[in-house]
Amino acid sequence: MTHATKRRLLDAGLAMLLKHGYNDLGIQALLEATGVPKGSFYHHFRDKEAFALEVVDEYMRNVHAGLDACLGDETVPPLERVRGFFVASQDKYREEGYMGCLLGGLGQELSGVSDVFRGKIEWCFGEIAARIAACLKEARERGDLPADSDVKKLAGLLVDCWEGAALRSRLRRDPAPLGEMLDFYFGRVAA
Repeated sequence: MTHATKRRLLDAGLAMLLKHGYNDLGIQALLEATGVPKGSFYHHFRDKEAFALEVVDEYMRNVHAGLDACLGDETVPPLERVRGFFVASQDKYREEGYMGCLLGGLGQELSGVSDVFRGKIEWCFGEIAARIAACLKEARERGDLPADSDVKKLAGLLVDCWEGAALRSRLRRDPAPLGEMLDFYFGRVAA
């Protein structure tokens, strides 16, 4: 169980990292937003990098919960489950004001300057793609995808396309790129 102070910091940090990015996230602004004293921050986190990495871990717990909820419902055909995960993500983006994906935002901002973040975010995308690939494999076994489909490649491509659409959605503050990408991808893959 996470300490209440640490939970407040992580929750506020997620919203602030989505809005401001890593470089513009000020620890003082985070402390003011949460009413947490500086000493308490450093009790829970070694530094800003350690804090942001824990926010990424928290974000991934939420992503895995979403994947579990959507991909685990075996009463729904596998391709619909995969699409359902992305539709649920789209709904979450709408609630957050189309701030996009934390992983994509941090990856774009930090991958050129931080091996730690580059490795962490690449690992996260790999985890998401692996979960999707398992569901696509089920779709292939059911005959919903061609028998020679490379489900790992299809899953990686879906994550890559989604991240590009999420960026465009954030730029426009508009869901259209997300829906258009899903329509295109699933129209081609399942055709």
